[in-house]
Amino acid sequence: MGGMTDMPNLADLQEEYEFLDADDRYRLLIDLGRGLEAMPDALKTDATLVRGCSAAVWVYPTVLEDGRLHFLADSNAAITKGIIALVLLTVQDRAPAEIGATDIEAALAPFDLKNQLSSNRTQGIPNMIALIRETAGRYAG
Repeated sequence: MGGMTDMPNLADLQEEYEFLDADDRYRLLIDLGRGLEAMPDALKTDATLVRGCSAAVWVYPTVLEDGRLHFLADSNAAITKGIIALVLLTVQDRAPAEIGATDIEAALAPFDLKNQLSSNRTQGIPNMIALIRETAGRYAG
């Protein structure tokens, strides 16, 4: 996993998350966001901005040599950056067709983000997922 080598896998993260209280879950998400590889400011443009998020979120796809997609992402809010990091864990470095077939919502369901975070923090998640699916769709063809 280029650049996200220190990122946990989703199953391990979920296991840890289940045992944490709300404050620690919040901290875990913030730490996850800190683990994202740096996204160059030049890529933080209107074109890479995810619409409908309370905080600014940018997602930029790169194509690896074998055709898999590797996403760069950032946010101006620590918790939102953690959320996009969590979303990316479900699809990072996978083939576009595989990303298109991934049930990202189901993968995220155990994290129960709607009950963990305020609605203005979670309202952008479907938009993040839609953007990733749309991107995978463009590359899958």
